[in-house]
Formats: sequence, C-alpha cells, structure tokens
Amino acid sequence: MKRRDLFKQILVGGTVFLIAPATFTSCEDDNNPDPGGNNNNNNNNDPLVIDLSVAQNSALATAGGYIIRSGVIVINMGSDTFIALSSICTHSGCQVTYSNSAGNIQCPCHGSVFNTSGGVLTGPASSPLPKYTVSKTGNVLTVTR
Repeated sequence: MKRRDLFKQILVGGTVFLIAPATFTSCEDDNNPDPGGNNNNNNNNDPLVIDLSVAQNSALATAGGYIIRSGVIVINMGSDTFIALSSICTHSGCQVTYSNSAGNIQCPCHGSVFNTSGGVLTGPASSPLPKYTVSKTGNVLTVTR
C-alpha cells in the first residue's frame, strides 16, 4: 500500500468517525423542552399566565406577533384574538415558530408545517400540535393546558 493511499483511508475514516455520531443523533428529542430558556412554569397542569404589559411580552401587542414560554407558543391573531399551542414539534421535539406571512407554524428542524389549529399541513410530523385554551382579562392572558 502506498503512503498516499494510507493517508486517504485515515482521512476518510476519521471524517466518518467525526460525522457519524451527529448524523445518528440528528432526530433525537431535545432534552430542553423550551430551548428559548423560558422555563418559568414546567408543570403542564398549571395555567401559564402572561402579562401583556411586561416588555418581554411586547411581541403580542401586534397582530402576527408571538412569544414562546414554557413550551407554549402564543400568537396574536388580531382583533384581540390569541391562540396557544404546544411549541414542541410532534415529530422530534424541536421548537416551532410562527410565520405571519405564511399564516402557519413551522418546524425548522425537518420542515413540518402546522396550521394555527395545530393540524399537520406538511410532514414528517404526523400528529397535530396540542392546542390550549386562552382567556384574556385586562392585560393578562391565561393559557390553560
């Protein structure tokens, strides 16, 4: 075996050794259910309370704005209507986002798309996002899970 061939095999083998673990784990569930770091309320039975007068929730002041808190995506649909769904994609646990221009909820990891009722529009996800009840009293939203 020539020295050049040996180095090629070592280089290819080393590359496979480094890339394979990332490939095999790319569809694993994320250990952090709220990658945005907003784990203010991890108990899914407790209501999520959102004060609209607080600066960190200012995105909800306009139609099409959204926030993600404690595994919940809350979207201002306009006309004083708010919806809330799980922010965790049902395919592999990635955090979804809302596209106001497309009017849907998208998963950046594998391309799943959901409607604003949580239904699957495009896979690979096959299960809908859980939808939650939202009530508004004054400047406070309460999301019941």
